[in-house]
Amino acid sequence: MKKTSWQQWVSLLTCLLMMLAVAIRRDGQVLGHDLTGKSTARPVTVTADTVPTLRTSGDTLIVNTTYIGRDIKGYAGRVPMEVSVLGGKVVAVKALKNTETEDFFHAAFRGLKAAWTGKTVEEAARTVPDAVSGATFSSRAIIGNVQLALQEAASDSSASGASSASWRALMSPKAIAGLLVALMAAVLPLFVRNKKYHTVQLVLNVLVLGFWCGTFVSYTLIVRFLSSGLNVWLYLVPIILLVVAFVYPLFGKRQYYCTHVCPFGSLQQLAGMCNRNKLSLGKKTVKRLDVFRQVLWAVLMLCLWSGVLFEWMDYELFTAFLFQSASWIVIVAAALFIVLSFFIQRPYCRFVCPTGSLLKIV
Repeated sequence: MKKTSWQQWVSLLTCLLMMLAVAIRRDGQVLGHDLTGKSTARPVTVTADTVPTLRTSGDTLIVNTTYIGRDIKGYAGRVPMEVSVLGGKVVAVKALKNTETEDFFHAAFRGLKAAWTGKTVEEAARTVPDAVSGATFSSRAIIGNVQLALQEAASDSSASGASSASWRALMSPKAIAGLLVALMAAVLPLFVRNKKYHTVQLVLNVLVLGFWCGTFVSYTLIVRFLSSGLNVWLYLVPIILLVVAFVYPLFGKRQYYCTHVCPFGSLQQLAGMCNRNKLSLGKKTVKRLDVFRQVLWAVLMLCLWSGVLFEWMDYELFTAFLFQSASWIVIVAAALFIVLSFFIQRPYCRFVCPTGSLLKIV
């Protein structure tokens, strides 16, 4: 290994400790283990006695998945649901308190709840709707919890229901396509040095990882992983991306994720290929812009450590790919940077991106 490899390992550890501090500051937990007794991401004690799974209200049976669905997690943590059954039919599906990003979660919930309402328990149990584009992780958690509730209402095995729902999510066309493209981006550029292939890979990154799967490395993903952990099978693609982003630099592949995998970075590269006559930025200008990037990153990190503005993580420009639920401000800003990419090489990556600044530490 290189002489400076020990410094890179120290840098990686420093990076993880910084983000671990953010996870503890925001959620009070590490990999799903409550450290404070005050975590809002999950109840302090979740048992079948403290959170009953079944209760009745008049003739209505209400199934609460807080306990039975405790191992099913969305993007930021657990996503408990309540399913109400009357006369053998599903009359209501209700989302309980969770820590998902509000806009993304509501988009997923609105798009899914009608799939079960009004059907018999048996019909609803056989209904596994597609995940809502732009809110895949929240959608999977909602579907998994509702499936468990329906299995419980039908006096079936809740464990087998969860396993079945997880397996179907893993084997969906979207999940398979995302896995293949992530593996291609992680492996093939190491051996294939071909401009045409590179262009194809960039297009796949944008279309599959970006617009279809909505999967990318971001502050939200990193904090979610450190706070709640990730189910290896259901989150295989994000885990591959995290490995590429944080482990590859240790072996000499600096900024590999940013240049070969990141969907937004790929879209900027593709835009730049359309115009060879780029604006020439002087050394002083580049240096000032780089200082701006570092200052911006420092300010945003201070916001996270102080607990002042956790919400900024949900407004990184990557979320523009989740256009059905993304803020219009994010979409407009992303569009402006793509237009700017025609004239300046990857401007967001080089002079703004907070996640890219974090990865540069490694």
